[in-house]
Amino acid sequence: MKHHSKLLTAAAAAGVAVALGLGGTADAANPGVAPGGNFNLSVWELQEPVGDPGSPTTVPSSRLQGANGFQDSYFYTDTRDGAMTFWAPEKGVTTPNSNYARSELREMNPDGSAANWSLSGSHKLSATLRVVSVTSNVCVGQIHLGTGGSSTKPLIELYYHANGDIVAGTENSPSGGQTLHTVGHVSIGKTWTYSIGVSGGHTIDLTVNGSTTHYAIPSSFDPYKQYFKAGSYNQSSSNSTTNGARVAFYGLTVSHS
Repeated sequence: MKHHSKLLTAAAAAGVAVALGLGGTADAANPGVAPGGNFNLSVWELQEPVGDPGSPTTVPSSRLQGANGFQDSYFYTDTRDGAMTFWAPEKGVTTPNSNYARSELREMNPDGSAANWSLSGSHKLSATLRVVSVTSNVCVGQIHLGTGGSSTKPLIELYYHANGDIVAGTENSPSGGQTLHTVGHVSIGKTWTYSIGVSGGHTIDLTVNGSTTHYAIPSSFDPYKQYFKAGSYNQSSSNSTTNGARVAFYGLTVSHS
């Protein structure tokens, strides 16, 4: 069976150190380079909360890669610990189907085409992260619908709330409606881990800080392909450019088999 992994090894090592409270993450993730110097960004595209109304700026993987790759105030390396950091203010350019701004990675294939995989097989997105600040709540990882129909909904979104609750939102059908499940609690600024996976074509496997829950995928999603997203997808909006959600990632791994 075909198997390939998209590994962000240096950052993953840094994430382990942070999660275990060992410190010394600079040895694994260099705080003096762009995120592409610590992370393999060849399999990601970045969307930022700037650009033309309804058409946010996207940065292709080719510009994200390497120690001198793209970074700005919305996507950058934290100079203290090397974290890949995403900033999404409450006021920002949004996609046509959302009222909320985001600084978020979208999964791509190694050849530069948009990732678009079948529910069959095994697929997993894993992360080590901390939410630095948030006004209301922020989506830090998701499986999103790709081709197969007209829906622009996610299959599942993982939210972090300002009160520390970690909440999974599973979509009821491609036409909408989300069921919320509280799956953990972590104080603001503390490091935690998650993995969002699909197995057997009909089950979502979600693990937060080592605790796993499973959710059945309704058959109405069967025609759709999928892709992963990760970053800071702010879930509140206002006229403020200083309030928002800042999320720091220390590890990120995507695998398919």
